Amino acid sequence: MTSLSLRVAIVGAGPAGIYAGNLLAGAVADRGGDIGIDLFESLPAPYGLIRYGVAPDHPRIKGIVNSLHEMLNGDDEAGRIIRFIGNVEVGRDIALDELRERYHAVILATGALRDAALDVPGVELPGSYGAADFVAWYDGHPDVPRTWPLEAQSVAVIGNGNVALDVARVLAKHAEDFRSTEVPDNVLAGLESSAVTDVHVFGRRGPADIKFTPIELRELGELRDVDIVLHDEDFDGVDPAAAPNNQVKIMLRTLNKWREQPAGGASRRLHLHFWHSPVELSGSDRVESLRFARTAPGPDGTVVPTGEEREYEVQAVYRAVGYYGTRVSGADFDTRRGVVPNDEGRVAGESGLYATGWIKRGPVGLIGHTKSDALETIGHLVADAESGALSEPSVHGDVLELLEERETEYTTWDGWLALDAHERALGEGHEHTRERVKVVPRDEQVAASRSGALVP
Repeated sequence: MTSLSLRVAIVGAGPAGIYAGNLLAGAVADRGGDIGIDLFESLPAPYGLIRYGVAPDHPRIKGIVNSLHEMLNGDDEAGRIIRFIGNVEVGRDIALDELRERYHAVILATGALRDAALDVPGVELPGSYGAADFVAWYDGHPDVPRTWPLEAQSVAVIGNGNVALDVARVLAKHAEDFRSTEVPDNVLAGLESSAVTDVHVFGRRGPADIKFTPIELRELGELRDVDIVLHDEDFDGVDPAAAPNNQVKIMLRTLNKWREQPAGGASRRLHLHFWHSPVELSGSDRVESLRFARTAPGPDGTVVPTGEEREYEVQAVYRAVGYYGTRVSGADFDTRRGVVPNDEGRVAGESGLYATGWIKRGPVGLIGHTKSDALETIGHLVADAESGALSEPSVHGDVLELLEERETEYTTWDGWLALDAHERALGEGHEHTRERVKVVPRDEQVAASRSGALVP
């Protein structure tokens, strides 16, 4: 077995990048080699979509964060080193080519932060929002506005995946029920001012084709003072026994149980609609209504319009129809699919350049897919290293020296630990004691990180 000595840069410190770094460190250590990994992140803090893409009322995410923390928290006896370098954007603070000349290999793991397009008339009207932008707001992303317009009483959410359910749940849930979470103070204040009474979730397919997970769906039924409203016509011909898998069977049982429950007179209602394909958003100066075509199963497994259309009066629409990959300046990009062109993680036509996660395969799959995805990419990188296919770095010296020359205010792992401690202290001192209160402004995150940690 070949003993390897590698320097590798990973662009993106979300789960995809961290898993890739951890797997690569383990693979090289198993071969008795030496590895140095620099994990570059455009945000001051690590964890990517786990920190900025998951609703704050999901406590099970803590387990994922703890696992990612352990992967980055120091070196072990085998000499594995994963160094976090935050607040550095590739293409702005350092060029991709500058990384490639300093490392044996570069792995792109930038994920997907933008909303996929919804091509219907009226989608650009004021009051029409991308779900990704709303998620970034309620998760305290530093690069989005601090306020969010929540004047609408009736709101539509288009989509039948977990993001759609997250958005609908946050809109329907009462603000006081977020007080025990890590939600930022500006977000809590915004939710407290919300005028919402009705949230409508629309799916193009039927109940047996939903893309939720059972946990996400079940959480809807646990909302305080929120009635779940379903429509019997959407369930005509739907047989739970014929569901494609056990997860769907469980979810159909949950939906049918809710159908049998009488409305409880709650102050807010969450409506789940199926067999609705969006046709047009209408309004004079902003969204006033949303028109749908009713759909039905087609002979080839797709859905087809029935010829019937329905219109709903809403004052806001949230589009949760998928994400779109985050391009890295200097790398080829497939604009149709929103990915870096690659073959099982090897970037097409580029020796020493790799991809993993959503930027590799598109924005589909859960954390488990991200792990297996990283395993495939790292397998090819290690094979290339063992075969001698990777070029030696042409520029030597620590990349931090270059960043310091450019006066880039990069953050470190010790800086994240300082910011983490600061956020936890804010939670302890809060009127309603919380595990943490997220710091939102980028400059405040950087200041807490750099003042609380020794930057090399």
